[in-house]
Amino acid sequence: MRTVILDLDGTLADTSADLLAAANAQFVKRGLGGPLDPQADKLTAFHGGRAMLRLGYERLGLAPDTDTADRDYHALLADYAEGIDRETRLYPGAAEAIETLRSQGFAVGICTNKPVDLAETLIRRLGVRDLFASLVGAGSFPVRKPDPLPYVASVEQAGGSLARSLLVGDTETDRLTARAAGVPAVLVTFGPEGRGIERLHAEAYLESYADLADIAIGLLGRD
Repeated sequence: MRTVILDLDGTLADTSADLLAAANAQFVKRGLGGPLDPQADKLTAFHGGRAMLRLGYERLGLAPDTDTADRDYHALLADYAEGIDRETRLYPGAAEAIETLRSQGFAVGICTNKPVDLAETLIRRLGVRDLFASLVGAGSFPVRKPDPLPYVASVEQAGGSLARSLLVGDTETDRLTARAAGVPAVLVTFGPEGRGIERLHAEAYLESYADLADIAIGLLGRD
């Protein structure tokens, strides 16, 4: 079966505002203000909680020890879980595009570096869990993207074939994952990098979810 696997943060949904709010909360608790900007730091948000904290530490001139950094990370996850869908929204046309893929015989799944329990919570809150035949996230396996194992597992769990699959993502991590798995990468141009993402030389670029089915058919063929 032809299979389309999507990243979650920055690809399927714009989660940046809620992620950055949870990261800033860790600094606010110490009376240090919020060093992260909801617009300028979107790309960092899509690289995960530790990346946001590192950026905040740097801007504040802090050098926390490992124990402090770990505590901040776990506190960030707890705060994020409480406000996981305050601002987060699916990108326009995403749900409709996935329904179109399914109607045309594609299996569709998610492969994310977001902790898998948070990913499950989020897509249920967004009302789209039933659209995905698989969901693999951080904690599903000992490794994360760009290691190909989570991607391969997401394809297999969706009932698909690796040889007829592709990955839709928004960062270099997704590009490297697709390369490691030997499958096409489709990178979105509506993320924080805009058309700058073309520097990664993916097999295709997605400007609008309205184009996803045509791109998938072009890369994977028709049944």
